[in-house]
Amino acid sequence: MKSRGSRLRMNFVQKTGSEIICESLIAEGVSTIFGYPGGTVLPLYHTLTQYSKKLRHILTRHEQGAAFAADGYARASGEVGVCIATSGPGATNLITGIADAYLDSIPLVAITGQVASNLVGTDAFQEADVTGITLPVTKHNYLITKAEDLAPAIKEAFHLARTGRPGPVHIDVAKDAQIYSAEFDYQKIPIRLSGYLERGGASAKQISKAVELIRSSRRPIVISGHGVLISGASNELQKFVQKIDAPVCATLLGISSVPFGFKNYLGMLGMHGSPEANFAISHADLIVSVGARFDDRITGKLSEFGSGAKVIHIDIDSAEVGKIVATDAPIIADAKDALKKLTRQVPQQKHSSWHSQIRGYSQQVEAKLREIDAQRKLKQLKAYEVVHAVNRASPNAFIVSDVGQNQMWAAMHFRFKTPGRYLTSGGLGSMGFGLPAAMGAAVAVEDKIKKKIPVWCLTGDGGIQMNLQELTTLAQEKIPLKIAVFNNGFLGMVRQWQELFYEKNYSATPLFNPDFVKVAEACGLTAFRVSKPSEALRITQKAANTPGPVLVDYLIEPEENVFPMVAPGEALKNTRIK
Repeated sequence: MKSRGSRLRMNFVQKTGSEIICESLIAEGVSTIFGYPGGTVLPLYHTLTQYSKKLRHILTRHEQGAAFAADGYARASGEVGVCIATSGPGATNLITGIADAYLDSIPLVAITGQVASNLVGTDAFQEADVTGITLPVTKHNYLITKAEDLAPAIKEAFHLARTGRPGPVHIDVAKDAQIYSAEFDYQKIPIRLSGYLERGGASAKQISKAVELIRSSRRPIVISGHGVLISGASNELQKFVQKIDAPVCATLLGISSVPFGFKNYLGMLGMHGSPEANFAISHADLIVSVGARFDDRITGKLSEFGSGAKVIHIDIDSAEVGKIVATDAPIIADAKDALKKLTRQVPQQKHSSWHSQIRGYSQQVEAKLREIDAQRKLKQLKAYEVVHAVNRASPNAFIVSDVGQNQMWAAMHFRFKTPGRYLTSGGLGSMGFGLPAAMGAAVAVEDKIKKKIPVWCLTGDGGIQMNLQELTTLAQEKIPLKIAVFNNGFLGMVRQWQELFYEKNYSATPLFNPDFVKVAEACGLTAFRVSKPSEALRITQKAANTPGPVLVDYLIEPEENVFPMVAPGEALKNTRIK
């Protein structure tokens, strides 16, 4: 006779570890995963075919491409991106993408295979201590050696990835844990995360102190960071800025949190920020930072950054507050909640003389820029002409840039009007990010957003070659990504620094490039080339209207530099415009 305990256990479904992974992903709303198979994940890949109607697997051509694609998918959709790799080199190839997601607060779950549990720690074939390697660049990680531990780990992983300050979580699964069976009922699994604190609303005391600082300020400025986009607080930010009548600038990852044309918007802040934004920060008496972490690329010389200003710092992560810039009024909270409370409680402000001071400086800069433009001899296609052409051809596009000059040109010249449309590698600055991340973003548009929103990858001739193999992924999966290659024959940003700070010693920066048009066509893409300014808009519009993946090779001025620029170690007030 069976015991009562045995009868209760019969209510649970028995599934293999691989089935548990698939069922758990589906329960979390996952519909697309990016990955590359190998020996220790073969049980999972064997099972994936049974779930092909619910789980689309996109085979990237390199595991780094899978991680970046999952990252781009998460940035575009706002949901958790998922990537899979095998053990050893497969898993270590994910690390750059995981680290990138960690620094930029992107929700990601990376699942890797591991050698059988009895071989862990023996230096078996393709074994690596991936939990040890990923520990510094994840919110949390797991080594799973038993099938019954899989579902709880996955449930916790997704909760961690998407709550609080988002970030990547890594799950390393031994091969035998994928094969053996365990009882499975995902809905009944509790989340047990002892000590995990999810920040919510701002406290009344924090808000009250910030309100007093705003009330007494005469020259306030607001910094809009990535946290504004993560919390979906773009509208709240604009209402707050209007209420306190302050100018607002954005960090690189905060680009598009304030729409182009918003009357108080000064543009990007920092090393390649607008002169107006850098001027305002240098002369403000109050800095309100929302969802930004005072990265060195926005502060310049730290001792002179906002030296005459009080600081209100709104951030969901208490570890970021006071870490770099001393804070007078910390608000540890979700950006949307904090902005709503501040806007309700702060009195209407008016700062006409402050805006007039900034406008006066802006007019001086514009006069100098007109003088510089008049002296230029425009012989070859300029980078800004490429960005303007893309903007006119696809004004509402997601723009995914690589890292370097193309990244700055995109941030400076594309006129973003919709929140969250600029995706780039900020904290880690990973060359090779652009193509696979844009691929992931384009899949997210089809998969989750389900609107006809174009996706453009703006990349350099150096960056695209780091993950050029993903062109064949685009062709195989028929992903309608448009790619703009800024082809200047150099590692452009490094060459610029060599020109300005290393006596034009172009050591290891000139590039011998393949014919990108022929390469793209060989991979199954449609491709065009632009060599004259007069061709830029026509061919860009043609590319935008061509179905499927398209690459455009733009032959731009070889030694064009990115300006404005603040030299390393200089104060923001020393912004150079040429």
